Amino acid sequence: MASAVLTIAACNSTKNTGMKTGTTDSTSTNTNTTTPTTTADGWTLLFDGKTTAGWHTYGKQTIGKAWKVEDGTLRLDAASKKDWQTEEGGDIVTDKEYENFHLKLDWKIAPNGNSGVMFYVNEDAAKYSEPWHTGPEMQVLDNAGHPDAKIIKHRAGDLYDLISVSQETVKPAGEWNTAEVIANNGSLRFFLNGTETVNTTMWNDTWRTMIANSKFKDKSDFGTYKKGRIVLQDHGDNVWYRNIMIKEL
Repeated sequence: MASAVLTIAACNSTKNTGMKTGTTDSTSTNTNTTTPTTTADGWTLLFDGKTTAGWHTYGKQTIGKAWKVEDGTLRLDAASKKDWQTEEGGDIVTDKEYENFHLKLDWKIAPNGNSGVMFYVNEDAAKYSEPWHTGPEMQVLDNAGHPDAKIIKHRAGDLYDLISVSQETVKPAGEWNTAEVIANNGSLRFFLNGTETVNTTMWNDTWRTMIANSKFKDKSDFGTYKKGRIVLQDHGDNVWYRNIMIKEL
């Protein structure tokens, strides 16, 4: 994160989170590092830029070999898999669970690609066969090429199948985007490239109504957990992540 362009979002609820909300630095080259200031503010890296330490495949103790560390990025190499979501790939989850947090990362997607960042995922794999059975998702997508982009609430930056972005700020396939998820005592906010795209409240009647009107209506525990793992999704397409960091609130 060498050259940062700082945009401060005008919202009192994000004061004292340490790093300015809405910070965009997706053109930087000094990746996967924290500064003394951000470290003192409580930010920690979830990806060291060199290994997959801190991550494992959902329901397993190891990580699929299709997830590769290359040039300071955590990449899903879809071509190295025999089939979609085989043992070579699969959704990967943090070793640690998080409750109230500010998550920040950069992502880029291949043309026609699809992925996502989930949170509050309960890793009871015997009860929930997939992370999306419990965890809401910030969509990662090539809006110009993937058919999901034709569906409202399925576009990049959306709270997948629940809330569409208030403003389209995603960059084209192959370019870096900076995403943020802030979940704090039921308040949920998304930022994409410095702009707030989603602002809602979890676990109230409105939240439950949204879920009842979504594809998750038959998943009784979806969106109910208040602590869980962060997930990077294997949707069968090449995707890259870097600068993955979190502050517990």
